[in-house]
Amino acid sequence: MRVLITGAAGFICMHLSAVLMQRGHQVVGFDNLSGITYDRELKLARLRHLGLEINEATMQRLAAGEALQIKGFTFYQQDLCDREKLQSLVAQGNFAVVVNLAALAGVRLSTEIPEQYVQSNFQGFFNLLEVLKSQPVEQRPRLVFASSSSVYGDCKVVPFAESNTDIKPKSVYTATKQMDETIAYAYASLFKIDAIGLRFFTVYGPYGRPDMAPFIFLKSFLEGKEITLFNEGKSRRDFTYVGDIVEGVVKVIEGPDQSAKAVPFDVFNIGNGSPVGLFDFVHTLEEISGKKAQIKLAGMQKGDVEQTYADVTKLKQVYGYQPHTNLREGLQHFYDWYCDFYKPLG
Repeated sequence: MRVLITGAAGFICMHLSAVLMQRGHQVVGFDNLSGITYDRELKLARLRHLGLEINEATMQRLAAGEALQIKGFTFYQQDLCDREKLQSLVAQGNFAVVVNLAALAGVRLSTEIPEQYVQSNFQGFFNLLEVLKSQPVEQRPRLVFASSSSVYGDCKVVPFAESNTDIKPKSVYTATKQMDETIAYAYASLFKIDAIGLRFFTVYGPYGRPDMAPFIFLKSFLEGKEITLFNEGKSRRDFTYVGDIVEGVVKVIEGPDQSAKAVPFDVFNIGNGSPVGLFDFVHTLEEISGKKAQIKLAGMQKGDVEQTYADVTKLKQVYGYQPHTNLREGLQHFYDWYCDFYKPLG
C-alpha cells in the first residue's frame, strides 16, 4: 500500500514508518519540523535513522518544497495547516491509508499556548477531513488518526473503556483531541469518510519525546539532578512501549475497511493495560541506570490526571492487538538508546 503519514518526524511516526517500509509498503511523510515542544534536532535525527541524508543542502531543498527520497520513503517539509499543499499531495498520492499523527503534544504546555494547540491539532485535522471529503469516493483513503488517553480526564471507572462517554477534558490538549474525535465522527456520518481514532496511552522508548517522564527522569539521573514527582508521586500511568504501539497501529492500517458500517467510524484504546505507580517507575529506572534518584514531591499540575489505565479488550478482539513488552524490558531499550545517542559521561 501507499501510506501517507503526517507528523512523520515524530516519535511514533519514525518507528511506524520503519516497520511499514520493512513490510513492503510505500510511505510518504511530511512534518513541519516545528521546535515548539522540543528541539527539532531530535526530529532530524529520527529522519536520519530512517535513512534520509539530512544536512544543510538537503534542508534547503526541503525548505524550497522538494522531497527527500530513499527506497520506500518520501519526505516533505510541510504543515497540516497548509490546506492547498495538503490537497495537492493527497490528490496525487493514490494513498490507501492516511495516518494522522501530526499534532502539538503535551498537556501542560497547552495551557500556556492554547491558540497554537487549537490551530495545529484541530484546524489542521479539519483541513485533512476537508481534503479527504473532496476526493472521489472510490479513491478516498481510509483515515487512522491519533487521539489520546487524556480524553478520559479523571475518569473514576477503571480500566478506561471506550464505552465510557462520561468524560470531561482537563486541558486544552485534551479538548483538541476530543474535538478531533467528534468532527471525525460527523464526517464519517455525513460523507462516509472511513475513520479510526486511536487513544494512545503514555508511549515511551528509543527516540522518545524529551518532554516526557522517561526522558526527563533519566537525563536528571545521569546529570545528578533532582526530579519532581507531581501529585506527591501518587499518580499512575499506563506506560506503553513504542514497539507494541506500532504493532497495533500496523494491524489497524492493514486491517479491513469499515464499509459495512452505517457510520464508518470507531475509536480504540491502544495501551499496555497495566498501570505503574510513579515510585515504581522511578525505582525501575534506578535499577537500570545504576543511579539513585533525588526526589522532590509536589502537588498536582494543571491539566494533569491522577491515573491512566487502558482497557484494550476492544482492540484485541477486533484487530488481535497484544502488547508484550514489560516496563523493565522497555526501559532497558530506552536506556541503551539514550546512552548510545547522547553518550553521557560515566
